[in-house]
Amino acid sequence: MENKGKRVYVSVAELAKMLGISRVAVFKRIKRGQIPAEKIGRSYAISMDDANEIVRGVGPKILTEDQKKTITKAVEKAVREYGETLRLLGKE
Repeated sequence: MENKGKRVYVSVAELAKMLGISRVAVFKRIKRGQIPAEKIGRSYAISMDDANEIVRGVGPKILTEDQKKTITKAVEKAVREYGETLRLLGKE
């Protein structure tokens, strides 16, 4: 969507409606960094470009279940192979 150099934004409530989730769920994702948003006064605004990507499910900030499983497996492998070293480093 073009608007002659001006960025178009949606509110948290609008994005929640687009995603079919609650406003609280959107706020939590913003706080976790899963949804890029700009704070304007006391409210958050999400760029229309980011909102469209999130709705389509191609946003880089949202992990799919497969990506979560891959990350979990990698962490488990690292702990299994380097667990003692990690514990010792944690004590420093």
